[in-house]
Amino acid sequence: MKKLLAVVAVLPLLASCDRLETLVQQQPVQNTDVQTKSDEQKKAEMALPDFAQLVEQVGASVVNIRVENESRNQKIDPFAELFRDFMQEDPFNQDDQNAYNYGSGFIISSDGDILTNAHVVRGGGTIIVTLKDKRELRAQLVGIDEDSDTALLSVKADNLSAVKIGHSKSLQVGEWVAAIGAPFGFDNSVTSGIVSAKKRTLPDSNYIPFIQTDVAINPGNSGGPLFNLRGEVVGMNSQIFSRSGGFMGISFSVPIDVSMNVVEQLKKTGHVRRGHLGVMVQPVTHELSQNFKLDRPRGAVIVQITPNGPASKTSLQVGDIILEVNGEIVETSTDLPIIIGYSAPGSTVQLKIWRNASTMDMPVVLDELENKKAISFHEPATSQYQDKAFRLPELGLTLAPLDEKTAQHYKIPNGLMVMNVESQAQTAGFRKGQIIMSVGQTVVSDEATFRAALQAYQGQESVPLFVLINGQPFFLSCPLK
Repeated sequence: MKKLLAVVAVLPLLASCDRLETLVQQQPVQNTDVQTKSDEQKKAEMALPDFAQLVEQVGASVVNIRVENESRNQKIDPFAELFRDFMQEDPFNQDDQNAYNYGSGFIISSDGDILTNAHVVRGGGTIIVTLKDKRELRAQLVGIDEDSDTALLSVKADNLSAVKIGHSKSLQVGEWVAAIGAPFGFDNSVTSGIVSAKKRTLPDSNYIPFIQTDVAINPGNSGGPLFNLRGEVVGMNSQIFSRSGGFMGISFSVPIDVSMNVVEQLKKTGHVRRGHLGVMVQPVTHELSQNFKLDRPRGAVIVQITPNGPASKTSLQVGDIILEVNGEIVETSTDLPIIIGYSAPGSTVQLKIWRNASTMDMPVVLDELENKKAISFHEPATSQYQDKAFRLPELGLTLAPLDEKTAQHYKIPNGLMVMNVESQAQTAGFRKGQIIMSVGQTVVSDEATFRAALQAYQGQESVPLFVLINGQPFFLSCPLK
């Protein structure tokens, strides 16, 4: 189980259908109209859950996983101060800690397919699966996908008790859920809670819309199932937020819809392919939604288009706001990589975008996502631009035209160097050394072009400026005096 020390911007079962029916029958019946029935059902759902029948029905589908650790000393976490993998060892046996990693899993087919977290089996050797009846079976690793923290195992057995697969998209915030796993080596432990939030994006996990719950999850729960009220698996327990090393009320699960998509691909090809649109996006803030005349903050605004990528072969522009993909709403910028990532490479997606205060549809043929190393940028010195600087008191900025050498370094045609920042612009995020490339979607290169572009925003409270920060493009909304 991964431990999150910091997340910066940037499991509930009523027992069974029988139990629900009993609770409904206990409510006083005043009349038989539709509204009264609906009220009674709501009252039943508010009752405290009883998990006994659920555990009896699904308990045999949950397994413990022990992995011989052949490369423990080679396991390096680049975010050591922020993350920690909970491939938990037996806390009562120090010798065993050096030899094995422990986790949980669940059976997804009666002939031996088992799902667990990638971090449970990553870098390990022999994998042993222990069933509820204490049988130990050696498992084969069918495939692993680090991006979704999903691994598919297979054991040689028949007539195993498999879980029912639910739909994580139908989960509602506040809904009861339950987890079964082996925290700290205590097998078949049951914990419960509610769904706290959906579509959480965590650092280094851009392709998982995590389910956040307040279910007690601890080391050893990794890879275990998250059940809904009907006894269906809706998620796979993966990470916790903690400052102490144990449960603190915030747990994260991989949606089962994501995991099963991965399973299907691992079975067919042994690896996972993800779609690639070729854009960099950022959130639409309240100020930017006003700047772009959008009804409310929603969608993902394009801040960069990758050369020779799929988007570059269309008429998409920097400043376009993507609102939908194939009819699926992009509510926030974190939704886009998830939707695109699980679209097939080579497929055509229909984007609905917002441009010039109106919507338009645009088809794009996706490429396959490839892992690329990040490029490091450094802000240039500003001293050489002092003689060409001009002040914009209405924005609280002093700017200067960019020289050709710096523009070539950043692979941009031109722009304006930020020389000085006053209070209102500093509060908005502007800093000395940044490069302003456009006002809205109008490219600027000198004082004349900047002031001309600024005219379109007279009378508004702020203006959207397209800025290069540490080599990365962003839209920042600068207040107008």
